[in-house]
Amino acid sequence: MTELLYLDSRARRRLAYRHRPGRGPAILFLPGYMSDMEGSKAAALDSWAAAEGKAMIRFDYGGCGSSCGEFEAQDLDLWLGDVLAVIDELAQGPVVLVGSSMGGWLMLLAAMARPLRVAGLVGIAAAPDFTRWGFSEEQKARIRREGRLAEPSPYGEAPYVTTRAFWESGERRVVLGREIPIDCPVRLLHGQADSDVPWRISLDLAERLRSADVQTILVKDGDHRLSRPQDIALLTATLTALMEPM
Repeated sequence: MTELLYLDSRARRRLAYRHRPGRGPAILFLPGYMSDMEGSKAAALDSWAAAEGKAMIRFDYGGCGSSCGEFEAQDLDLWLGDVLAVIDELAQGPVVLVGSSMGGWLMLLAAMARPLRVAGLVGIAAAPDFTRWGFSEEQKARIRREGRLAEPSPYGEAPYVTTRAFWESGERRVVLGREIPIDCPVRLLHGQADSDVPWRISLDLAERLRSADVQTILVKDGDHRLSRPQDIALLTATLTALMEPM
């Protein structure tokens, strides 16, 4: 395992990261909501990068994992700033962003903000605009009224918390519903048994992307995490093919 390091970014946020040197473009893994760089997909991808001699960076957003800050003080704008800080201050040369769930939303925003640095995108159950379609009207009203929504999480003991600040920042950053000005190659992996992010979101996203080099791969029995051995094999095969001409 690579050493745990800290980036004291120009945005004055102390971000934990692990950097594996190797051939570029560097793979930058973007975790999902309430996740971190030690998750099973990130760890498996790092092991693959080590075996293949590829450069990889994984990190924790502010308020998550080993990074500094309080989780409920974060929002999508701050986390996008963290992604851009890692691209600007850690990565050298082009990067390929691999975004899981909410990380798939952030990869789109980062690619639009840094078009000359982002060489490719791989989404894993990408969840752009989930503040819009992922909550009922009753839940949205409660977030606005009470300032937060806490619900049981199927992935751990800690409740799944959404703050009004995060929800409002997401509403300011929606991307679906119009052309998305991204021109690099994009690969979208999505399980059709995903109970959290409807797989048709990836079809909608593929249609909206301006890039002509977009492929959507549906896994009929795949769940939201896509972390089984066969799912990891699909991810690494997809990355291999995507990065071969780079």
